[in-house]
Amino acid sequence: MKAPKPKVLITGGAGFIGSHVADAYLVEGYEVTVLDNLSSGRREHVPSGARFVQADIGSPDSRALLETGGFVVLNHHAAQMDVRVSVENPTFDAQANILGLLNLLEGARRGGVRRVVFASSGGVVYGEGERLPHAETAPKLPVSPYGVSKLASEYYLAAYAQLYGLESVSLRYSNVYGPRQNPHGEAGVVAIFGNRLRHGKSLTVYGNGEQTRDYVYVGDVARANLAATRWRVPAVGVLDDAAFNIGTGVETSVNHLARLMIEAAGGLGRVDHGPARAGELMRSALATAKAERELSWQPKTALADGLRLTYQWLKEAAA
Repeated sequence: MKAPKPKVLITGGAGFIGSHVADAYLVEGYEVTVLDNLSSGRREHVPSGARFVQADIGSPDSRALLETGGFVVLNHHAAQMDVRVSVENPTFDAQANILGLLNLLEGARRGGVRRVVFASSGGVVYGEGERLPHAETAPKLPVSPYGVSKLASEYYLAAYAQLYGLESVSLRYSNVYGPRQNPHGEAGVVAIFGNRLRHGKSLTVYGNGEQTRDYVYVGDVARANLAATRWRVPAVGVLDDAAFNIGTGVETSVNHLARLMIEAAGGLGRVDHGPARAGELMRSALATAKAERELSWQPKTALADGLRLTYQWLKEAAA
């Protein structure tokens, strides 16, 4: 008789990153259940081999699913992820990102879940003005309620590890891009640029365009989730022991990104500049040496290649 497949519950698995993570778990031989309320995710992004449950992470149904589902792994990607929303309504942000997590963790510990892989954010938990690229041990000073909620979630995970033995790994993402990213929101400049180019519109760059970000391809991020699932979690020491930056370590300016995106779209496109946006982070990049050393993970997709894949998907999705 074949051994039963290990079971993983992926919250936010109908979303951009979560659906790629679901694909990766299926290829690895897991039995995958996707939990998503479809507030931003799309049902068609859920892979055909996965079971789908529509529910909010803060609901009794979600907690009950974890209590009774026999899951080995909880992979948590569902979140309120708009920084602007968190600034305008921090209570709503905390209800989704902190209380929602606690609801899941209560179900997980009662249901015998052994590991939580948590999607955190390297772009919002670290303070500005530190030497780049940020290592995991860089000072933490979030400047938005969203960043506070991500950092608070990591502390809750550490507390559950100490109190209940629930292993956890936090993946601090840089700017993730790739196929299935929503081109109609504030997040995801790559998808926004690609969609505008596809319609023959100019790209808007705010300020001088020399602000930098660390762009990592979503397929590489999905591999990082598998590596974190397999990793041997150490005893809890300090918060950063069970956290990994997932990025490239490379700063890319918005100006350079716009040029690469125009090349990916065939070389036709123009750039307009708008006024600088108040409070915008000026520079960001994440050091990945720890992930390379302990997870045996490193980004494989060059930015130009990833942009071509993303633009091709945008065209095919539109068709």
